[in-house]
Amino acid sequence: MKPLVDLTGKRGLVIGIANAHSIAAGCAQAFHDCGARLAATYLNGKAEPFVAPVAETLGVEWLAACDVRVPGELEALFERVKSEWGGLDFLLHSIAFAPKEDLHGRVVDSSAEGLALAMDVSCHSFLRMARLAEPLMSDGGCLLCVTFYGSERVVEHYNLMGPVKAALESATRYVAAELGPKGIRAHAISPGPIATRAASGIDRFDELLERAAATVPQHQLVTIEDVGGLAAFLVGDAGRHITGTIIPVDGGQHLLG
Repeated sequence: MKPLVDLTGKRGLVIGIANAHSIAAGCAQAFHDCGARLAATYLNGKAEPFVAPVAETLGVEWLAACDVRVPGELEALFERVKSEWGGLDFLLHSIAFAPKEDLHGRVVDSSAEGLALAMDVSCHSFLRMARLAEPLMSDGGCLLCVTFYGSERVVEHYNLMGPVKAALESATRYVAAELGPKGIRAHAISPGPIATRAASGIDRFDELLERAAATVPQHQLVTIEDVGGLAAFLVGDAGRHITGTIIPVDGGQHLLG
């Protein structure tokens, strides 16, 4: 009998590894442990020396540059997927960005340019990836992205990323509906606060971590390994009839007002 999560032979693209402590790294580790073949990206030449050693430990077969803000880079990435593998079985989108001046200010004070950039990198890039992955997933597949419960509740200091993540979650549901007939599933995973490099950009994030640890029903923070376990399950055959969900892995934080 096969294990519940057996990803042997499945080809996955992981976008968003910054270091060994990032959520994308935790997911990649779980995918690797379940037998998947992996490719991953780094943002630019400056980031490559930090990502490459992590990717090597995670069994990543190949790395490629991908800054979704640079015209043509995302398209070139999927062309490489096609040339290297001929197809794709799953994808993890774990990137987000907002200009500091907009992220640290009130939502009502956000600039049009700042909001547009945050939406482009954090949300619309997932739609672009879904469109590019679609022809590569001829036998179906799974598209994952990462969100946060600040999308549905006001979380102090989360600010502009709240509306942006709400848009990402809505986009995920539409992706699932539109690509479902082709056997392509889509999910947004919603972890509790985790001390990652990306999260450190949120003002007073350490206070958010402390508050979560003290108040969530399980009274402990989740880890990147917890997120990876859920991601691997969703990608695997056991999750083949689950799609269009926003799934919390947060120790019960989503239960609280």
